[in-house]
Amino acid sequence: MGKVKADTVRNLMESTGPTFSKGLGIDLRSSKPGEIFKWFLAAVLFGARISEKLATKTFQVFDREGATSSEKILNKGWNGLVQLLDEGGYARYDFKTATKLLEIAQAVEEQYGGNLNRLHGVASDNADLENRIQSLAKGIGPVTTNIFLREMRGIWEKAEPLPGDLCIAASQNLGLIRKNLRSRRIILAGLKILWKDHGLPEKDFADLEAALVRWGIENRKKKR
Repeated sequence: MGKVKADTVRNLMESTGPTFSKGLGIDLRSSKPGEIFKWFLAAVLFGARISEKLATKTFQVFDREGATSSEKILNKGWNGLVQLLDEGGYARYDFKTATKLLEIAQAVEEQYGGNLNRLHGVASDNADLENRIQSLAKGIGPVTTNIFLREMRGIWEKAEPLPGDLCIAASQNLGLIRKNLRSRRIILAGLKILWKDHGLPEKDFADLEAALVRWGIENRKKKR
């Protein structure tokens, strides 16, 4: 890696916060089913057209009330979930999201015994893994799936999502990859090489992806 790119990666990593899951106090490295479901819940909340601040606040409301497992979400019921979503500031999407969360919880309980690690275990490859996640409920699309799997990379062997739009835009604007690159697979491979050449101690590739996404979000705010 050239010195300019090395400095860019170092400065980016030192100036941005932790991964989104770490910022929520979720320990994905433990691989515990409870922690992984918490992150999936957070990814569903982050996946809507809502600010990171409100999605974070809403997750914290769910966490405070202990509604962070498939079983507890089912116990809350539709009305209880709507109340939690409204308290977090998710009012615009409360009815639809409450229905989606109940459908997710039901599917996870019935198909995987409440343990998303089992979903990963039965997936044949990364494409099947993504399809299984999206089949858990109507409304789980590529954005939510990418948010979730991006930070499961290195934890689940089959979690190998292609970089999302924010990650790509940030990489190009920061000069880490060429602006004329269009193949997400080539972009991912290039970013992995950059990381391999200059990864900060005690960090992994998911930290770089999260940092690029955070940079992309801030850059988008400035443009608006």
